[in-house]
Amino acid sequence: MSTVEVLASVDIVALRMAPEAQHLQVLLHRREREPHAGQWALPGVIVNGRTPDTSLEAAAERALREKTQVVPCYMEQVGTEGNAFRDPRGWSLSTYYLALLEPGQAVEGEHLAFFDLDSVLARKVLLPFDHNLLVERARERLAAKTVYSSLPLYLLAEKFTVLDALGAVQACLGQAVNNTSLRKRLERLRELGWVRDTGEKNQPRLGRPQQLYQYTPQGERAFMFDRSLLPEGA
Repeated sequence: MSTVEVLASVDIVALRMAPEAQHLQVLLHRREREPHAGQWALPGVIVNGRTPDTSLEAAAERALREKTQVVPCYMEQVGTEGNAFRDPRGWSLSTYYLALLEPGQAVEGEHLAFFDLDSVLARKVLLPFDHNLLVERARERLAAKTVYSSLPLYLLAEKFTVLDALGAVQACLGQAVNNTSLRKRLERLRELGWVRDTGEKNQPRLGRPQQLYQYTPQGERAFMFDRSLLPEGA
């Protein structure tokens, strides 16, 4: 690689709620080529003139299509990281995206697997390049937007309960949330048409039946509230 060239890539931090649990998992792809062949990394693609990408968004969609074959419920660009040391091939930069997947999202093949997000954040799972940092930054974005938006609802199944929503919000924030505050948010979303009461109920093994709701976003972006979900100073 020439010293005047910059290797540009697009990488995806794709998250889902763990099945039967209330914590987040990140989708990783086992690299097939050097550098770092055989290691688990974020799915991504190189962006250059030999590919049909016409934008960074198109490259992100290609990364998901070619490397994971999953379709996210939501995706947004988080940022760009670049320097002369993150890639052994030379100067490189990565524009990375946050993608949210439905909780039942499955993957096929030995080259794809979901890992606990907390393990990656704690660097118990070490990723090549600076992918641990990219995951950390994407989680920070998710947590920051969770305080003011409906973003965690994209992680839920088609029909969900208040407790399901509470679990998703707390997983995104990494801390407990007041149940009453969340109920008020869901009621506000229902009044505006962003959440629908299905009229159905879920019967848990223990306890009373729980009302089932459906997230019905009215645009491509998440709903933004005018107040924080967390108490002042939290």
